[in-house]
Amino acid sequence: MHDEYNDQNAALAELRRRLGNGMARMRLNQKDLVARAGLGRTAVSQALSPTAPAPSEKTVAALARALRLPVEELLELQRSAAGDTGGRVLPVPGRAIGEWDPHHLEVHPAGPGSSASGPAAGVRPMPAYVRREHDRVLAGLVEDAAAGRSGAVVLVGGSSTGKTRACWEAVQPLAAQGWRLWHPFDPTRAQDALEDLPRVAPRTVVWLNEAQHYLGDRAAGERIAAAVHRLLVTAERGPVLVLGTLWPEYAARYTALPAPGEGDPHSRVRELLAGRVLTVPETFDASALAAAAALAEGGDRLLADALSRAGADGRIAQDLAGAPELLNRYRHATPAAAAVLEVAMDARRLGVGLHLPQAFLTEAAADYLTDTDYDQLTEDWSEQAFAGLAAPVHGKQAPLRRTTPRTQRRPPAPAPAVHGPAPSTAGPMFRLADYLEQHGRTSRRHLCPPASFWHAAHTHLTDPDDLSNLTQAAENRQRLEWAHSLRQRAADHGSTDALPRLAEMRLVAGDRDGAEALYQQAADHGSTGALYRLAVIREEAGDRDGAEALYQQAADHGSTDALLNLAVMREKAGERDGAEALARQAADHGEPRALLNLAEMREKAGERDGAEALARQAADHGEPRALLNLA
Repeated sequence: MHDEYNDQNAALAELRRRLGNGMARMRLNQKDLVARAGLGRTAVSQALSPTAPAPSEKTVAALARALRLPVEELLELQRSAAGDTGGRVLPVPGRAIGEWDPHHLEVHPAGPGSSASGPAAGVRPMPAYVRREHDRVLAGLVEDAAAGRSGAVVLVGGSSTGKTRACWEAVQPLAAQGWRLWHPFDPTRAQDALEDLPRVAPRTVVWLNEAQHYLGDRAAGERIAAAVHRLLVTAERGPVLVLGTLWPEYAARYTALPAPGEGDPHSRVRELLAGRVLTVPETFDASALAAAAALAEGGDRLLADALSRAGADGRIAQDLAGAPELLNRYRHATPAAAAVLEVAMDARRLGVGLHLPQAFLTEAAADYLTDTDYDQLTEDWSEQAFAGLAAPVHGKQAPLRRTTPRTQRRPPAPAPAVHGPAPSTAGPMFRLADYLEQHGRTSRRHLCPPASFWHAAHTHLTDPDDLSNLTQAAENRQRLEWAHSLRQRAADHGSTDALPRLAEMRLVAGDRDGAEALYQQAADHGSTGALYRLAVIREEAGDRDGAEALYQQAADHGSTDALLNLAVMREKAGERDGAEALARQAADHGEPRALLNLAEMREKAGERDGAEALARQAADHGEPRALLNLA
């Protein structure tokens, strides 16, 4: 066969002819062949292209097996063809930096409508870049590279902390100087790097994003590390700049010294990383947050949105990277998982707190499903839905993650022993991702939750503030029966807002005793307004002593209305000095009506000048009736 294909170009042509005949015989196109061979599209395309160099042995072997051709014969053709490239100079790896889309280099898309998997409609948006301390170090390495000195750095940080974006921003000055960028990727990252690192030309950025795919490869990682080291120390091959990223757990694994007597699987990787690791912090510090805020005020909506959700804890980069994927997870969720998310969105927008009980979410989801989807639920649908929604996306965010309220994390305070069964807990609690909460407030603002939502809230929610907020939401949406039931449940759990409303309803219905009992219950829970209403009821019933006592209690708790009513009662009883003292006390607490009352008392007593002076004071403090009295 060597004699028959002594001409390498003829061998390459024969190899491609056989591959083409095999595809025709099996009626396959290139897309089908990619799937059957388990190769990248670029590898298959170049193997069949008449202008590309000879494919690798691994590529030929995979294609031969996929097409059911004799592997050894095709490998012999490959070996003959590989000895010559037809007089052409093989292209060096990479292309001009300016020709790259940063998202093709694995910079995470940011903002609504961005997706790493969906088709791009034009240029996908990126927020303005906020420079931090590690960017200054990167800038120094880029300056050295531009001056002719090779260098390398691996940025180490958690998921979606901005490592890849930092690398992209750093190399922009090199783009203006005509530098190339090479991202080893096809057919695998490790194979591409190992094969083409020896051909890297000067003035090239070697892009090893997610460097564990290169340095951690069991078969090739050590050889890749050695090849990168050789590239950096061989003067005639420079200048080059090697940029990589790693998660902290990978960096710790590769740099750890082996225990005595154990093997050392990462010795070359450890040497390569020594002195070349740069930490990227998880959060924006105060100066970075201030810079981001300035950019947001200047019109950057992506940063403004991220700051509105994550500004307090500084996880801006994670929010920007995770937001699009969170939205994708919701849009592509199973019907059951989507229903659970929509329950959580509705609960948050209607005033329920951050921590949502699993039992509430599960029961409320029923009416969010169509009849067909509901009929197809399996017995373990809830477990599957919650497990799927708890899986994290970029930035360690999850659509719906299990959480524990801080009050439950603190050690319990000493307490006397209690006999009998332990109090029950609310069960697992979940928290909706901030971005999905914000999305729900916008996309679902005109929707009213179905009956299963209100029923589950009444059954499973116990926080009085949550129940009071849902009561108001139900009233606003004319779900009056649910509003009444939720208000009663809120009252049962100690809501000082719900009890007075229930009392008013009893009073309107003519149930004075029931109303007083509810007002007293609210007053016992600290409601000053309930004390005041009790006093009014007692006064209307002719119980002057009881009314005065209650007014005084309300006044002691800061009610200026109670002081005014006490003043009126004292005046009616002929106790002018006591009435004026109480009105003056109310005025001192900033109540302009008290000044008007004082003016009226002076006028009745014939003290016209004093009355007019007090009325002017009341008018100056915003009491419009004082102007009428003055006129």
